[in-house]
Amino acid sequence: MIQLKDVSYVRLGSPDLESAEHFATSCLGLQIAERGKKDLYLRSDERAHTLCYSEGDPRSQTVGFEVEDEVSLQDAASTLESLGHAVHAGTAEEAEQRKVKSLIGFRDPSGNHVELVVRPERSGRRYFASRDAGITGFSHIGLNSTDPARDERFWTQICNARVSDRIGDIPLMRVNAIHHTIALVRAPKAGIQHVNHQVESNDDVLRSYYFLSERRVPIVFGPGRHPTSGARFLYFRGPDGMIFEYSVGVDEIEDEATHRPRQFGFEPTSFCMWGSKPAGMTLPDN
Repeated sequence: MIQLKDVSYVRLGSPDLESAEHFATSCLGLQIAERGKKDLYLRSDERAHTLCYSEGDPRSQTVGFEVEDEVSLQDAASTLESLGHAVHAGTAEEAEQRKVKSLIGFRDPSGNHVELVVRPERSGRRYFASRDAGITGFSHIGLNSTDPARDERFWTQICNARVSDRIGDIPLMRVNAIHHTIALVRAPKAGIQHVNHQVESNDDVLRSYYFLSERRVPIVFGPGRHPTSGARFLYFRGPDGMIFEYSVGVDEIEDEATHRPRQFGFEPTSFCMWGSKPAGMTLPDN
């Protein structure tokens, strides 16, 4: 079984790095870690970067997960290849671009591009936000799935993800104590459905709602509260249609031995217990 430790980064293609930088700093509230000729690295916590905009096609989207060491990485490659997943061994240049020791790349059953990495860099400098959004760190991703039941089997039987709860056939899965690290959302094609950052307080969620609304950033869901994880949330649309989320107060699974996933119906109240309705987006996970 492939032992994922945590989600490490997201890489997003963008045809306009200048606009992406403006959004990431002025609206989202991330810190610029480094500017390259074709890459913009952004921080949200103690890691060297958690989001990278790379000049190119916005359909180019990658999520990276950390594994323990080189042995774990090679074992993962062997497991994936034995199951028919083509595995790309990252070059030294690609590892340098991602600020990791080494990596492999593959596609999950829906076609999402996933990278497994060893020793992602941390920064010795304190994270300093570009605006007072209250961000405490990059936390989880929503992935499109053409077949959530099939993909759930991949993430839980081939990898170490565990289902915390389900909404209809949407599994919310964790790789550590946090309620979920990955959520699968039914969609006609592969892609990252949203990128989540945790914030410090309810006030940060509401403050950002007004801040972003004043700047005409499209609010697509919230403010609200997810009945599954308990998180208070706000979803909004960034460059190239990517959806970002702030949330606070997400539950942790304290006892792995006794936890049993709950089943929620696929209906609005399963996504928001306060009554918020999504605007212009597929019903999100939490």
